[in-house]
Amino acid sequence: MADNILLITTDQQRFDTIQALGNRSIFTPHLNYMADQGTAFTRFYADCPVCVPSRTTIMTGLRGFESGVVSNAGHASLMAEETAARRTLPAVLTDCGYQTCAMGKMHFDPARAHYGFEEMKLPLDYMRRYDRCAERARPKLHGVGECAFEPVISTVEVKDSLTAWITDGAVDFLETRDPLRPFFLWTSYTKPHPPFDPCRDFWDLYGGIPMPEPVFGDWSGELESQPQGFLTGTYINSNVYRFSPEQIAASRRAYYAMITQVDYSLGRLFGCLRENGLLRNTWVIFTSDHGEMLGDHHMAQKSLFFEGSAHVPLIIMPPAGRGLPVGKRVDTLAEMADLYPTILEIAGVRPPRQTSGRSLLGPLEEREFYGSCEGRHYCVMENRVKLVYTAFGGQSLLFDLARDPMERRDLSADPAYAKVQERLRRKLLAHAAQYQPEALENGAFRTWPAPSFPGDYPDRWYGFHYHDYSVDTFH
Repeated sequence: MADNILLITTDQQRFDTIQALGNRSIFTPHLNYMADQGTAFTRFYADCPVCVPSRTTIMTGLRGFESGVVSNAGHASLMAEETAARRTLPAVLTDCGYQTCAMGKMHFDPARAHYGFEEMKLPLDYMRRYDRCAERARPKLHGVGECAFEPVISTVEVKDSLTAWITDGAVDFLETRDPLRPFFLWTSYTKPHPPFDPCRDFWDLYGGIPMPEPVFGDWSGELESQPQGFLTGTYINSNVYRFSPEQIAASRRAYYAMITQVDYSLGRLFGCLRENGLLRNTWVIFTSDHGEMLGDHHMAQKSLFFEGSAHVPLIIMPPAGRGLPVGKRVDTLAEMADLYPTILEIAGVRPPRQTSGRSLLGPLEEREFYGSCEGRHYCVMENRVKLVYTAFGGQSLLFDLARDPMERRDLSADPAYAKVQERLRRKLLAHAAQYQPEALENGAFRTWPAPSFPGDYPDRWYGFHYHDYSVDTFH
C-alpha cells in the first residue's frame, strides 16, 4: 500500500518562527521534532502571499500568475474546471485510491465546495457548533477583527478553541479511517492569522520572555519618509504604524503564543500517529500559506514580497527516516508550486499536467523566483538579489539577501548594483508581459497613487466577521 500523507498548514506564519531553525524566543517542540527528523527548506516562498492564491497553488500546482488567481477573490471558476478535469490534488489522489480529507480552513469559494476531497470539515462547522451551546463557550466574543494587529485574549478555554477543534477532527479521522486505503489528510490551522487572540494559558507562557524587535532599514527607519506605496495594505488593515515599541512587543507575544498553541496541539496529532503505528508509513509536511510583517518596516499583514510576508517555513518529515535526509537544511530556493509535484511523487502518481513546480524529493538547482500579488505588488529574485515593486506610486527597492537577509539596506541607488537592477527590472517586465499583460501600459507597469502619510487610505477594513457562514474566513 502507498504511503500516507499528512499535510499540515498554518495561516500567516512567517519563516523565522521555529526554535530549531534559529528563533530562541519561541516554544515549538513539535516543529523542532519535525526539523530534527526530516528536511527543512529554509528558502521557501509564496509567489502570491495571501490566503486563497497559495491554497489554490497547493491544490493545482499552478502559480498565481499562471492561474490568474492573485487575490482572495475569483478562484471558483478555475477550481471548478480543475476539479471537473480531475486535476486538483485531492481529486488526483482520490482517483488513485487515497482516502482524502480536509480538516480546518480551506478558504474555498464557494465555502462548501469539496474540489476533490471526499470529506471536509471547516471552521464554519466549529462556529455553528458553538452557536448551539453558547451558554458553555462563546468564541470571538472579544470583537477584534480578522485583520487587526491588536492583541487580545481568547474568550474560550484551550479545550474549546478552534485550534483544539481542528486537532480533534484530524485525530478522529486518523482513528476512524479506512485501514485498507492510504490517506491524504490536509490539517489546516487558522492561526496565527489575526485576531491575535491566544488562549490565556499560552499568553502566560511568554510573560517573562523578551520579544525580538521589529526590523527597520535605511529606507524604512522613518515612517513619514519611506516609500508609502508598500504601506497601502498596512493602512487598510491595521493600526501597527501607530504602535509604540511596547505595543508591537505585545502583539508579537500574542502571535508567538498562537504558534505555540498550534505546535502543542501537534503533540496530540503526532501521538495519534505513533499509537496507531502510522509514523512508519506516513509523510508529514508542514508549511504556511504566507507570512506576517509583524511590525517590520512599520508594516503588518501580507501581500508584499518582503521576507516577513512571502518567506514561509517548510519542513518535510519522511516516514521512519526514509526518502529524505534526517536533520538536513536545504538552502536552495523552493516555492509553493513545488508542493503539488512533491506530494504526487510521494503517492507514486504522475502529475496530470506539466507543472512549473519541481519535486523537492530530488536534487534542487537554484532558479529565478517571480511573484505577483493583487495586481499591485511584484517581485523578481535571482541569486538572492531581490527586486520588489509596488504599482502604488511605482516604487521599487533592491536587496542582496546574501549580505542582508532581513532587507535593511536598499541598493536601488547603489552604482555597484545598477546593471543587476536594470536586468531584474527588464526580467520582471517581460514576465508580466507574458502572464499579466493587463498590468502593463506602454511597456511599463500601470500605477496607482500611493497613500500619503499618515495612512490616508479610504478603504479601511479590519476584518469584521461574525455570523457570515457563506465564507470560510473565521480564525
